[in-house]
Amino acid sequence: MSHSSDNTSNGPVVMPVKGKAPRLGAGTWLAPNCTVVGDVTTGTGCSIWFSAVVRGDVCAIHIGNDVNVQDGAVLHGTFEKTSLVIKDKASIGHNAIVHGCTVEAGALIGMGAVVMDRAVVGEGAVVAAGAVVLEGTTIAAGELWAGVPARKVKEVDASLAVHLAATSERYKEYARWFSPEEPG
Repeated sequence: MSHSSDNTSNGPVVMPVKGKAPRLGAGTWLAPNCTVVGDVTTGTGCSIWFSAVVRGDVCAIHIGNDVNVQDGAVLHGTFEKTSLVIKDKASIGHNAIVHGCTVEAGALIGMGAVVMDRAVVGEGAVVAAGAVVLEGTTIAAGELWAGVPARKVKEVDASLAVHLAATSERYKEYARWFSPEEPG
């Protein structure tokens, strides 16, 4: 696990809130300026990228194995109402807001998308860049949703499914580029 809990350094902010500290799985990589606070649990092989905020102060956040939370994303929930669950090999795109919902295994939340409380994004589903998934919406496995508010556009085709399946491993490789153990 690559991180620092020394908030005076140039490392990530990793800190407890109300007695609950983040629990980061083996091989989780944290960018130097990301923030992970409170009741947050990650599985193994995750990456939390530059300027991402994972804020488990008002609710629990459970992140599975091999999940990537890309630059500028915000993960949060609603006090005493919702928690956030992101399952294995899901990808949270740049500047996405994922709030008090469930993102199933292998799903992709596109850049700048918003997924609101109690929504469920099914396994291998895609929320397109800039889409807004309203509170309580259910997206079935393998569907692609886009728009504001988001609506089903089509089923995820075979080529996109292959791309999605490889995203998690690509982000693990990208994280290794920043590890001091890796040569040049």
